[in-house]
Amino acid sequence: MTSNKICFIGAGNMSRSIISGLVNSGYQPELIEATNPSTPKLDALKADFAINTSSDNSAAAARADVIILSVKPQLMQQVCEAMSGVDFSNKLIITIAAGIPAARYQDYFGQPIQLIRVMPNTPMQIGAGMSGLYAPANINDEQKAIAEVIVKTGGDAVWVDDEHGLNLVIALAGSSPAYFFLFVEGMVDAATQMGMDAEKARQLAQQAAFGAARMLIENPQLSAAQLRQNVTSKGGTTHEAVETFKQGDLPGLTAKAMANCIARAEEMAKQF
Repeated sequence: MTSNKICFIGAGNMSRSIISGLVNSGYQPELIEATNPSTPKLDALKADFAINTSSDNSAAAARADVIILSVKPQLMQQVCEAMSGVDFSNKLIITIAAGIPAARYQDYFGQPIQLIRVMPNTPMQIGAGMSGLYAPANINDEQKAIAEVIVKTGGDAVWVDDEHGLNLVIALAGSSPAYFFLFVEGMVDAATQMGMDAEKARQLAQQAAFGAARMLIENPQLSAAQLRQNVTSKGGTTHEAVETFKQGDLPGLTAKAMANCIARAEEMAKQF
């Protein structure tokens, strides 16, 4: 993998996150190129990571061994069709766009391709991401290893057996940071309404969230339910709060939210 030339089509936040992870892990910046229609993001990437930049997607893709499509789903067909003159027969394509089935990309490019779908999440920006990967049958083990190494520079990753599994990844990891942010938001708002300084309330809530996550990660032998029970003394303050959440059917609401998230992902797939 050390000699593969990698091209990022699109220079948004997720491209920056992956590029940062690659460079910080020792990948040679001169092997990385990013493209974008406008220059400010490219200039920032070049200044921060010493990578190559271009406004010509086709030329950059032709130079690369691995092409990472970091483009909004609604623009993907247009961007791919504009690169259809490039010979992709010996190149690996990785897409991080939600909703577009893998088979559609062959139609977009108008030629046989080797493509892996990746569903990352925003904590990848700080090296704490979680990605799901799906590889069609024509992808070999070496190509899978390349994709896995790339995404793991920004966190952890799991492979799924089919594209429905990617929709589960979206509900569990891709979208879920927003669930946790909403929960912390509610806690901080409640605390400030009760008279606590907002900065102190956030400090308390975010550190509690961080500590709880660390406990989950560092105690794989214990279920989330067991860890919760370990904190909850019957008749105590935590018990009272947890019972309130149960009365409001937090588990049921969580399941409904995830089901709606998956349904929206499936709906999006039908649009492409």
